[in-house]
Amino acid sequence: MESDIEAFLNSVKQICPNLTDDELTQYASKLTIEELDKKDFFLQFGKVQKCIGFVINGLVRSSFVDKDGNEITVGFYSEGDYATHYPAFITQQPSKYSIQCLEPTTMVCLSYENMQWIYEHLPNLERYGRLVAEEILKRQQARIESFIFQTAEERYLDFIKHHSGLFNRVSISHLCSFLGIERQSLTRIRQKLAHQ
Repeated sequence: MESDIEAFLNSVKQICPNLTDDELTQYASKLTIEELDKKDFFLQFGKVQKCIGFVINGLVRSSFVDKDGNEITVGFYSEGDYATHYPAFITQQPSKYSIQCLEPTTMVCLSYENMQWIYEHLPNLERYGRLVAEEILKRQQARIESFIFQTAEERYLDFIKHHSGLFNRVSISHLCSFLGIERQSLTRIRQKLAHQ
């Protein structure tokens, strides 16, 4: 358990190397560990996300259900990622998404209340929060733009390039949903690429 928090604090220090040991100790005192099984929900649609989760081990998937009842995958979060519906978390509004474990998952969690306390009492950690928020925003924008500017094949190649470690950890149906393509289309794309 302590090693999980230590691993998390090391990732914080990589982003903000000027943090003091005292600041990190105070930060650590506000963190909790959550152990989840495969298929457990970290966040359910319509619920307020009480804490933000940093994935130490495992893999989670963010999704929503469209008006026709189809489950649409919008993100995969693995080791080193934050599992969150960030806009709903920072406003403490009910989430439009669910976040479910695809594997047994360990997360280091920080509650909304503790995050506010940290920003008030440890201003150097506010910079860390801003950098995390910027990274989440960049990823969301890249996803939106992938549907505007890329073909299905380009989205698939992009996924392989940037998420090669996830390729054998996610199901074909979840991958198709994430890429916004039918299973047959993905099969055609893979066959075409195999013959290039």
